[in-house]
Amino acid sequence: MIALRKKYTIITSVVLFIVYVCLLNIFNLNKASAVSFQTSAKHVILMDYDTGSILYEKAADEAMFPASMSKIMTALIVFDRLKEGSLTLSTKIPVSEKAWRMGGSKMFVRAGRKVTVQDLLRGVIVQSGNDASIVLAEAIGGDEKTFAEMMTKRGKEIGLQNSNFKNATGWPDPDHITTARDLAKLANYIIKEYPEYYKYFKIKEFTWNRTGGDPITQGNRNPLLYKNL
Repeated sequence: MIALRKKYTIITSVVLFIVYVCLLNIFNLNKASAVSFQTSAKHVILMDYDTGSILYEKAADEAMFPASMSKIMTALIVFDRLKEGSLTLSTKIPVSEKAWRMGGSKMFVRAGRKVTVQDLLRGVIVQSGNDASIVLAEAIGGDEKTFAEMMTKRGKEIGLQNSNFKNATGWPDPDHITTARDLAKLANYIIKEYPEYYKYFKIKEFTWNRTGGDPITQGNRNPLLYKNL
């Protein structure tokens, strides 16, 4: 879902579908070369991971619809619960009918079945599964609306000043917004605070061995993973 690679963070609202966050090892990149960088993307920020210095930005504080980039925050809330111990990677969570019926990109979980947190995380991060996101949201928040409120609150706690979440998936909503700068902060926070879960973001494909059906293999929605950057 996300290529979070040290040393730089790039967020662009045009290039990426799920998460426009990529920490890149760029040869001999300095502030002067970053200034000359040009892109047709509407929203961009280039951040030095180690120092937090902004090397390049374009409309980085302009409100935008995050779409499936919202799932970065969904994942963070899950990581928090894993850290505190209220969830484990092997915890099995039931799939509601709402999650099963959810449209858009899917992991293809089935209503009434139980799925482990680890598989759901792969479904969210690799496959951008809206259904998997809702399963986790309902398990943690009781319902998706409450979980979205938790997302907004957690965002404020880590310094996301211009983000407001209305759902766990990034489903279109006029009040569901963020900025490139906030997404860079979020990516930076996850890498620093949860290095043990960082590996999920580089997985290129995940096969969901669902019960009662053929296995479903889907590739990561982040195109930067396939460019050998």
